[in-house]
Amino acid sequence: MDALSRRTLLAGGAATAAALAAGCAGTLSPNGEEAAPVQDSGGTADGTPKPPASLIGDGSTSDTGPQPQQPEAVPLELGQRPPQFVVFSWDGAGELDNQLFQRFRQLAQDHDARMTFFLSGLYTLPEGKKDLYRPPQHPVGASDIGYLSDEHVHATIRQVGEAWLEGHEIGTHFNGHFCGPTGGGRWSPEEWDSEIEQAMDFVMNWRTNTGFTDLPALPFDYRKELIGGRTPCLEGQRGLLPTAAKRGWKYDSSGPGGLQVWPQKFQGGALWDLPLQSIPFPGHSFQVLSMDYNIMYNQSGSSTKGDSSLYGAWQTQARDSYLAGFERAYSTNRAPMIIGNHFEQWNGGIYMNAVEETLKAVAGKPEVRLVSFRQLVEWLEVQDPAVLRKLQALAPGESPAGGWPSYLGGPAATGS
Repeated sequence: MDALSRRTLLAGGAATAAALAAGCAGTLSPNGEEAAPVQDSGGTADGTPKPPASLIGDGSTSDTGPQPQQPEAVPLELGQRPPQFVVFSWDGAGELDNQLFQRFRQLAQDHDARMTFFLSGLYTLPEGKKDLYRPPQHPVGASDIGYLSDEHVHATIRQVGEAWLEGHEIGTHFNGHFCGPTGGGRWSPEEWDSEIEQAMDFVMNWRTNTGFTDLPALPFDYRKELIGGRTPCLEGQRGLLPTAAKRGWKYDSSGPGGLQVWPQKFQGGALWDLPLQSIPFPGHSFQVLSMDYNIMYNQSGSSTKGDSSLYGAWQTQARDSYLAGFERAYSTNRAPMIIGNHFEQWNGGIYMNAVEETLKAVAGKPEVRLVSFRQLVEWLEVQDPAVLRKLQALAPGESPAGGWPSYLGGPAATGS
């Protein structure tokens, strides 16, 4: 099942494109009551025993303690060159027959990478329960991404739980993926609050809503896990931010295309601004947004099945675009590189291949860290504010004057 997510485009003059999609629905009813601690049966993906779990509510989620496989965030030493962070993020994060969720989890394991999965809440809700979803400014049960089959809801829930145990972050892509005149760009902070609350409810009550009895509880408390998201079509950030700040979120990745610079906080210092980025687009004088859909749109327009004779060239162009963005940062200001994707087989799956090639190409390079947004934020928040200001002052493609030891105030003898 293919789904085409409509997105704001940055394509050197290309405008917003229309979008289609296939998806899932949602349900409502977390009571937040916690049961007595129980030992969940089974083990993690690598065969180690699961920690004792305190089940939450109906047992759909649980508190299993600190997330496994998380790096310690430490401040830079004086004069130390910063790492090159790369964030691979996924919008929707539903598992279909193509098993792309599973494919990229395995890729991450093979290369010591962590990613962020922006889960659409409706991907945990059967279509038969769609009347539980009350989207802002739309009829009950409406959804521009449809609903997943029960089989795919089941597969998605399993993938989400296993991904978290492997160290990946579970964020949110909200629910119905509404864009344009009736989309989130016109929603009030209160309507965004309702959308978030419902997304959390669907994830935290999948057991009641699906009736599945053969899946373990998700190993995290989503009320604590959820610290950021990305809006459908990159629309509605203005209405979302007050609600996100009030909820204590740490970041937002809904910006319509940022420069490759070090992140700064916005919304009165409450949130880190972590948008997709403008990166070089080989063969063109303009830049493209660092997301598979936007690259595709500049190659085959809104068609997800373009000229197959061009697939090889398009895949190379997509990969080289990501690598050009990476190299611009890696060799100069070391700004975190942010890439967005969808689990889709557009144009024969070339964008999945391109992002896999990109990850493999950068993973083994010195000082490169493949992290989730949560991990990036944790690193940013332990840095000396004066050091961060120096990093933020560097423009895209700008190297630090005098080298890193001089620029960040350390002895000239260490790492230039």
